[in-house]
Amino acid sequence: MSTLTGGFELASWDEETTQELDGERKLTRALVTQTFTGDLEGEGSVEWLMCYAEDGTAHFVGMQLVRGVIDGRKGSVVLETVGEFDGGKARGRWTVIPGSATGDLAGMTGTGRFEAPHGPNATYTLEVDLP
Repeated sequence: MSTLTGGFELASWDEETTQELDGERKLTRALVTQTFTGDLEGEGSVEWLMCYAEDGTAHFVGMQLVRGVIDGRKGSVVLETVGEFDGGKARGRWTVIPGSATGDLAGMTGTGRFEAPHGPNATYTLEVDLP
């Protein structure tokens, strides 16, 4: 098991409301692109579905495609994302989708987490097994 750490920066964020609910509550969909640095270097794209509460907090789920290099190995992987936004910071958990890794990353498994204060920068930790 290897521990990968680093950061990612949001390159784009396109969010649209899909359902207005009572009060300030709503369902939204965001298409986001990212640039990863650190032990995982590359580009990411994710589609998040979010449910906002009356107070502006939210829960989100998504599928995140990351194309990049880990320890000299090049490929891509899909991460399932589940998280919450407390109004100031987003925290999420990642799980590598079994069988989703390609190239030199094929067979990769693992889990991780990220933390993103409101703004374009986030940090991550990812525990992976590479074949």
